[in-house]
Amino acid sequence: MNPWLSGVRAGFARGRIELRQTFTTVQDLWTYLFPAALLLVVMMFMRHATVPGTGFSLSARTLPSALGMSVAFGGLVTLASALIIEREDGTLLRAKATPNGMVGYLVGKIVLVSGMTVISLAIQVLPALFLFDGFDLSLGSWLTFAWVVALGLLATLPLGAVIGSLFSNPRNMGIVMLPTMGLVAASGIFYPITNFPVWLQGLAQVFPIYWLGLGMRSALLPPELATVELGGSWRHLEMVGVLGAWAVLGLVLAPIVLRRMARRESGSNVAARREKALQRVQ
Repeated sequence: MNPWLSGVRAGFARGRIELRQTFTTVQDLWTYLFPAALLLVVMMFMRHATVPGTGFSLSARTLPSALGMSVAFGGLVTLASALIIEREDGTLLRAKATPNGMVGYLVGKIVLVSGMTVISLAIQVLPALFLFDGFDLSLGSWLTFAWVVALGLLATLPLGAVIGSLFSNPRNMGIVMLPTMGLVAASGIFYPITNFPVWLQGLAQVFPIYWLGLGMRSALLPPELATVELGGSWRHLEMVGVLGAWAVLGLVLAPIVLRRMARRESGSNVAARREKALQRVQ
C-alpha cells in the first residue's frame, strides 16, 4: 500500500479511537455538553423577543446562527488548541518519529474534531426542535444543513491546523480567541448584522463565521426570513464562493506550515517547553 495512504488509514483509526475515548472522559464530555446546554438556556430567555421588522422569535433565529458559530469554533479553535497542547507535551514529536506519522496525526485530529462537532450540533438541534417553533424541517433543509456543515469544516479545519502550527504555548490561545470572539460579535450571530455599520458588515463577510451562520439560517429557517438578511436572500452562491476560497487557502497553507513546524520539532524543544510549563505551575 502507498505509504501516504497507510498514514491516512492509520489516521482514521486513530480518530475513531480518540472519539470513543472522548465519550468515556467526563471532562471531555463536559466540554461539549455544557456550552450546548448553556446555549439552550440563553435561547429560552430570548424566546419572547422577535426579529426586528417581523413577528418571528429571535431565539429561533439565533439558534441556527449559533450552530454555524459552533462549526467555526470546532474547526478553528478546537483543532488549533489540540495542536498547541500536544506540541508542548511531545505528542507531535512522537508522531513525527514514525513513518507518515504527521499525516496520520492530522487525519486523526480532523476525524475527532469533525465527529465531535457533528455530535455537538445534534445535542443542540434535537432539543431545540421541541423547545422552539418556526423551524423548516423539510428534506431540502436537512440537505442544506449537511452541505453547509461539510463545507464549513472544510473551510475551517485547515485554518485551525495553520493557527495551531504558529503557536507553541497554550497560553497564547488568547491571541486566537480575542479576534475570533470579535468576529462572532460582528458576524450577526446573536443580533442581525443589518443593524451594524456598513463597514463592519463588509468586514464580517470576508470571514467564514458570518457565512456559516447564514448557511445554518438558510437551512433551518422559513424562506421568508431571508428578507431580513443582507441582499434579501440566503446568497448560497456567494456562501459557496467565500467558504470555498477559505478552504482552498487553508488546504494550500496547512501542509506547508505543518511541514515547517514538524522540521523544527526536537526533543530539546519539547523539554524546554515542559520546563517552562512546570515553572508556570509552580
